[in-house]
Amino acid sequence: MIPRATLRLQFHRGFTFADAMRHVDWFASLGVSHVYASPIATARPGSMHGYDVIDPRRVNPELGGEEGLLALAAALRGDGLGLILDIVPNHMAADLGNAWWRDVLRHGRASRHAEWFDIDWDAGERPAKVLLPVLGRPLDETIAAGDLSIGADAEGRPALRYFDQLFPLSDGSVEGRGSLANLLARQHYRLASWRVAGDRINWRRFFDINELVCLRMERRETFEAVHALPLRLYAEGVIDGLRIDHVDGLTDPAAYCRDLRARLEAIAEKHDRSRAWLVVEKILLKGETFPRDWGCDGTTGYDFMNEVSALQHDAQAEPLLARSWTAISGRPETFAPEELMARREIVARSFSAQLDSCVAEWAEILGDRVPPPTLRRVLSEFLAHVPVYRTYGAGAFLSDGDATILKGVAARAAKTGLATDRWAVEPVLEAMLAPQASPGSWPRAMARFQQLSAPVAAKSVEDTGFYRYGRLLSRNDVGFDVETFGIDGATFHRSMERRRADYPCAMLATATHDHKRGEDLRARLAVLSEVASDWTGFVDRALPACSSLRRQAGDRLAPFAGDIAMLLQMVVGAWPLDLARDDRAGRRDFAERLCGWQEKAVREAKLESDWAAIDEAYEEAARSFVMSLVAEEARPDLLDELVAWVERIAPAGAVNGLAQCLLKLTAPGVPDLYQGTDLWDFSLVDPDNRRPVDFAARARMADAPLPELASCWRDGRIKQALIRRTLALRSRAPHLFTDGRYVPLTVEGPGRDSLVAFGRQAGDDWAIVAVPRLVMSRMAGEGGLVFRPQAWRETRIVLPELGRGTQLHNVLSSCTMDLSSRNVAADRLLGAIPVALLSSVSPD
Repeated sequence: MIPRATLRLQFHRGFTFADAMRHVDWFASLGVSHVYASPIATARPGSMHGYDVIDPRRVNPELGGEEGLLALAAALRGDGLGLILDIVPNHMAADLGNAWWRDVLRHGRASRHAEWFDIDWDAGERPAKVLLPVLGRPLDETIAAGDLSIGADAEGRPALRYFDQLFPLSDGSVEGRGSLANLLARQHYRLASWRVAGDRINWRRFFDINELVCLRMERRETFEAVHALPLRLYAEGVIDGLRIDHVDGLTDPAAYCRDLRARLEAIAEKHDRSRAWLVVEKILLKGETFPRDWGCDGTTGYDFMNEVSALQHDAQAEPLLARSWTAISGRPETFAPEELMARREIVARSFSAQLDSCVAEWAEILGDRVPPPTLRRVLSEFLAHVPVYRTYGAGAFLSDGDATILKGVAARAAKTGLATDRWAVEPVLEAMLAPQASPGSWPRAMARFQQLSAPVAAKSVEDTGFYRYGRLLSRNDVGFDVETFGIDGATFHRSMERRRADYPCAMLATATHDHKRGEDLRARLAVLSEVASDWTGFVDRALPACSSLRRQAGDRLAPFAGDIAMLLQMVVGAWPLDLARDDRAGRRDFAERLCGWQEKAVREAKLESDWAAIDEAYEEAARSFVMSLVAEEARPDLLDELVAWVERIAPAGAVNGLAQCLLKLTAPGVPDLYQGTDLWDFSLVDPDNRRPVDFAARARMADAPLPELASCWRDGRIKQALIRRTLALRSRAPHLFTDGRYVPLTVEGPGRDSLVAFGRQAGDDWAIVAVPRLVMSRMAGEGGLVFRPQAWRETRIVLPELGRGTQLHNVLSSCTMDLSSRNVAADRLLGAIPVALLSSVSPD
């Protein structure tokens, strides 16, 4: 079943299935067809997200267990809603509560689960041991400090105690153990400091997180164990589809997706179920397209999020903003060199052991043609230049597209690598392009390279580079092509036409549990691209004014200018619409949220502080700066200017927010509403974007016609009403959006570059969408969502041939439009409401 629209809910012990059941009627009233649930399998106790699974076969008891899940599903069905599950096949928690992991630690390679995890049993010492980087200091110091002792586990068996952790001991190893060191030497694991993980770990982690161990979905028994629960729930009619987390982490994503689709189709045929909806979390970079032969309905929508964001940025402002950034920060003007530096750093600091494993596999193929040290440097340089997350070579097959990518990687590596290593680029590339030459070892070697390039991309781009590059933060988010600052309407149309042709049922997202900034925060910040000269001038004046708020942190003043420049953007972008300048308590709450964002930002950037080496002096100085500026108004003049900026751009930002929302609800695909984003979303990076949502308060909000709500737009009800009206149309005319063509419409006149219009057509039925872009200069300037008189003078939308006597209903204004001409004046559509949705389908 293809959803009409989904509502993403984050389940945890503070928001359970029972809690969600109390709001099912409100979910239905919003117009979605499905709740899209975060992972519901048993996770580590207290998990706030569910991606740290310890038992994929059982519904998490903290959420209400299977009984609670079935009750929620029944309640949803009672209101005409279905359920979509997010599942995690790539990894599990490397936690002692994970029975499979615990069994591996007890029995080593003899464990029946030993091959379920991606452990390199042939690396390092003999006999093979699992490295456990869990200690706060080196092992000998830990023993000397008396932090390790012998205790008993819950079943009364001897166990190794390390504070509140109890590690299993191998059978018979306690008897005659001698010293503690001798006992440890007899185990199937080796305890080590967490600091050595990147260099010594012999199992693949999710990214560089020591608490998450990767699984091998290519092994049938692992696949069956991990998917038993979701496949059973689908067979029983409890769920209608799946979202697959981090598919790029798997050995062979294509084979996995095809296998899963085959299983779902077999179940559907046997149990008379409708076709399951299947989408995967896959980030597309540098013009990459999602493969059409995987058997999936598409991605989870980061690509759409990027496209609609780029549409709302003025590409002409990019050079000025980039020059301003580099002048302030001393960092690169463009993102490419920032990314290259981050990639090299991330490989060295986080994935050295994984790189060693990759080198060993390719050395087996290359033999003495390339010495291992040279091979290591060449592969490192290759990893620095992969333009996408990964390629998909598997078995004895490498696609022409992937071969082209690898040739480009090699060409760039030959230019930037050490001169003494460039000779080795060609043989390495030849080996990668010749799967048939080494059919036994090539799949393993290619898998090692591909499963390394994906986390390198994620950690270097999203979790490092995006925190170092502050040109305009609205273009730095998960899955965004930061090097493309803005696109025009024609480019957006081409993307939507491709989407309609290739993946008409993919998810469309504008906010997720992983986003860096909320959807309406980004929409507001995008307005700064329209007034870039004014903004950069303000920042140039503000930085000297901030000097009195900076503090000495060691041998430098903190925070540094780049961090301040990014903070100023966040203050202006995230300032709540209901926060008054004189609300001291509200300002303090906002400042605390900003401090949480800034702490994470400076650690992720890894320049002034770092998760692995926290600079407390710098972070305290940065916190003091935020509190002084926002909470304590130590510079009231500067705070006044920031508030003035909020008031200046907030209305245009809200128009962007409504436009973004309407595009998501009407473009080819399945729109997803992240929890709470039915109202304005000015959330920051997690955990801020996972704060509790007051669904009861939303249910109490009075509905009203959109033109009436436009006058009180700050409370967000206008956005909620837009969602309701548009999803109601999708419910009345599903064929328009699931099967309908995407028809770009011509805009004529002086405002043609500031208006995007298209139609959705199915037979004689039409929907017409018109949204403005780059509207700052067209706003009336009175704090409302109203355009100034003559803002759309002589600007017209050319409608398609609709058929004789066709009437169009203005879905958002609840009126019928009598159109005597195909040329419709833009100001006729964008009067009381700044966006338009017309339809030939009657609203009654």
